[in-house]
Amino acid sequence: MPQDWTALASGKKASQQAAIPKEWLLFNPPSLDTQDLTEFPDTCGLLTEEDIQITTSDTETLLSKLASGEWSSLKVTTAFYKRAIIAQQLTNCLTEIFVERALARAVELDDYLKNNGKPVGPLHGLPISLKDQINVKGIESCMGYVSWIGRKADNNAVLVDILESAGAVPFVKTNIPQTLMWPETFNHVFGRTCNPHNRSLTSGGSSGGEGALVALRGSPVGVGSDIGGSIRIPSAFCGTYGLRPSYGRVPYAGCVNSMEGQDSVPSVLGPLSNDVAGIKHFMKAVIDAKPWLKDPLAVRKRWNEEEYNLIDHGYGKNLCFAILWDDGDTVPHPPILRGLETVKKALEVAGHHVIDWKPLKHIEIYETLRDIWGAGAEEDYNAVAILSGEPVISTMIPEEQSALSASEWFRPTEGASAYQLWQVQKKKRDLRQEYLRYWEETAAITGTGRPVDAIISPVAPYAAPPHGMNKSANYTMVWNLLDYAALVIPVSKVDETIDAPKPRKEFYNDADKTHWESYNPETYKNAPVAVQVIGRTLEEEAVIAMSELVDKALKSSKGI
Repeated sequence: MPQDWTALASGKKASQQAAIPKEWLLFNPPSLDTQDLTEFPDTCGLLTEEDIQITTSDTETLLSKLASGEWSSLKVTTAFYKRAIIAQQLTNCLTEIFVERALARAVELDDYLKNNGKPVGPLHGLPISLKDQINVKGIESCMGYVSWIGRKADNNAVLVDILESAGAVPFVKTNIPQTLMWPETFNHVFGRTCNPHNRSLTSGGSSGGEGALVALRGSPVGVGSDIGGSIRIPSAFCGTYGLRPSYGRVPYAGCVNSMEGQDSVPSVLGPLSNDVAGIKHFMKAVIDAKPWLKDPLAVRKRWNEEEYNLIDHGYGKNLCFAILWDDGDTVPHPPILRGLETVKKALEVAGHHVIDWKPLKHIEIYETLRDIWGAGAEEDYNAVAILSGEPVISTMIPEEQSALSASEWFRPTEGASAYQLWQVQKKKRDLRQEYLRYWEETAAITGTGRPVDAIISPVAPYAAPPHGMNKSANYTMVWNLLDYAALVIPVSKVDETIDAPKPRKEFYNDADKTHWESYNPETYKNAPVAVQVIGRTLEEEAVIAMSELVDKALKSSKGI
């Protein structure tokens, strides 16, 4: 008779807790009524002054001091590990914890640097966290399924091999929702991850563990995945930077996943960090390793320094950005609109041109992507869950709030025939063709002689909402179907005074009206506000460079 699934889940959670070094357990955790957790790691007493200096350093500083030997990999890995364990106790952001293995790897790197006088590679000594689905040999990747508890990976994912060859130190894995197909983070094995800026709010999903961990500076660079917004939503909700690359730019081979075989709109791996430099260093190191020689689905495209220097975008001078204020279906809340306006003003002061972007068939794009997912999703989820008898999660609302209306943002539909699916995939192709033509035609209105250089868009129609209330991923899904590279940049936080409710007379539909009228700034207290910078397919180098320009303009406008 199979073991009760709840007992399996409890056993796994207990083994996770046992992996935490006793000296890293908090003796003075914040009270439950403390909402903002972001300052706690620096004041809890577990981190030394040097630990704090290391973990609050930018990526450039970390890599420079590691490469020179000024900071040992052991010292840096230990500092981030301690902070990651603090983050776990605050937000429940981790799944797998393998301290001894990571510290042993750090010692090997230090020995190499000492004996050879040079670093192993461009990421020498840098701790990197991994979303739970990314396989590390000998470590579990249960992906929030009780059914997969105890399944240890036989081999590293290709990306892990590449990161280690570049000198990185994988050191923790991070929490996700069961099935991955939720823009929030909760599962029956590890539980719920909360937002470090306000623990009553969601960290987003499905890379919600990464978002919370990186936001608390428990990891300098984390790796998430994104099929409908799963890197960008946690990045925006938690106030970090995050890149959704195009299909195949980062190798995916060797990871576990939901809906395997669904190759029409595949999931992609990408980095989260507290600065754009972390995004760039990760992408360049991975691409320079020629991942197409290790993953047959990886795109054979080398890192292009000319594209990073914006050769196709006037070398970064007098760019034309287009702002998508809303998608023609749901107008974002006041803090998000203020974030867009802040970016617009900063870019104009920096000498760039800003125009409006009118959405083209965004609702049709959302529906097409949902139809592709829905063709076999329910059967896929049930095939895994039935192995343990665990229920497939149908709502992210906490049990104590179960009287609230359901928030099923993506409900699997009945399976489609092969022919029916082909028709949807053909529609996807046609939409991509139409959007390409639409973008190219903007050359007539930009004033640069080029089409729009990049689009600035909301990441969601709201800041991080309460747990169970993230009902839409439309503002990210559109770029997944189109396969556009997109990078999230934090802008500010919700301000209860500045972001007061505003009256509107006209609405796109009843849902838009309900969304707008339900806004209460107190609900989103301290929540980060972010935007995403969107470029074309396989244009990661240019998107990173243009995001650096946007980020610099924002910081200059704030006097940073």
